[in-house]
Amino acid sequence: MNEPKKIGMLTPSSNTALEPICSRMLHEVPEVTCHYSRFEVTKISLEQDSLSQFNMEPMLRAAELLAHAEVDVIAWNGTSGGWIGFDVDRKLCEEITKRTGIPATTSMLSQIRAFKEHDIKSVHLVTPYISEINRLIAEQYKNECGIETVNSSGLNITHNRSFSLVPQERIEEQINEVTVSPADALSIVCTNFPPVARVNYYEEKYKMPMYDTINVLIWECLKMVDVDPAKVKGWGALFSRATVNQ
Repeated sequence: MNEPKKIGMLTPSSNTALEPICSRMLHEVPEVTCHYSRFEVTKISLEQDSLSQFNMEPMLRAAELLAHAEVDVIAWNGTSGGWIGFDVDRKLCEEITKRTGIPATTSMLSQIRAFKEHDIKSVHLVTPYISEINRLIAEQYKNECGIETVNSSGLNITHNRSFSLVPQERIEEQINEVTVSPADALSIVCTNFPPVARVNYYEEKYKMPMYDTINVLIWECLKMVDVDPAKVKGWGALFSRATVNQ
């Protein structure tokens, strides 16, 4: 029997956004299915109790459970690498593959690969996070691939469950706030944040491609399992060769 390719995703326990969004994204791509494994994440801050949620062992145990389903790739659908460090994400991927034999990636690594592939040099950053985390993400972008963060906006929320409850009207206020200056792209960082559900609207209105940490992960995972990302329709310019600002 020929099964679809299987994408395994490590998911924050309090996240209610990414699973339905990923399922909708892949609804018209029957060659691929998504499967999820959760571990405890309830708070996003720079306090020690928050940072310790991203210790590798719980993530690796969750990855081992995904390996029982014989998934083709394991992806950390979360953004902690944005403030803990991209090298930590790389180490996590190495350890996942060492334990399971399955290739791995993360939302943040996928995002910077998409930036590089599409020659993105500057972004506006929108998150629900505290300003200190936004600053660290901007530093990572600069140090990792020379990407300039022109403007950034956060909501100073630390309760992870609350991110998914932010209304689109408030998110659009953030996008309005940052897009007063030119940039190559809009970077949305947080996989429990819902702006990607309106990606076509935002890209058309603000004439700027959106690199959201959910859609970039799907984009890279499809490439990793040899499925053309262009099969995904209606989820942003990311999935086609053309970009909306060309």
